[in-house]
Amino acid sequence: MARSTSKSEQPQESRSGDDAPNAVWFKPIMFGLMLLGLAWIIVFYVSQGTLPVASLKDWNILVGFGILFVGFLMTTRWRS
Repeated sequence: MARSTSKSEQPQESRSGDDAPNAVWFKPIMFGLMLLGLAWIIVFYVSQGTLPVASLKDWNILVGFGILFVGFLMTTRWRS
């Protein structure tokens, strides 16, 4: 005989801190950092090295990749 279970009979799934979904702000910040890093590098190349920060010269590439990398590292902590 088949037994149907209602939602009230199923055990509640409790999530610990590591399994809980991310805060609402997490995804926008993650994607925002990746896009900001990409935009930083594109602006550097399009402006032929005069923007975004002229005094950094070629270090602008490292800054752009650093911002992009922080966003990428956040993807390892993304839970839904």
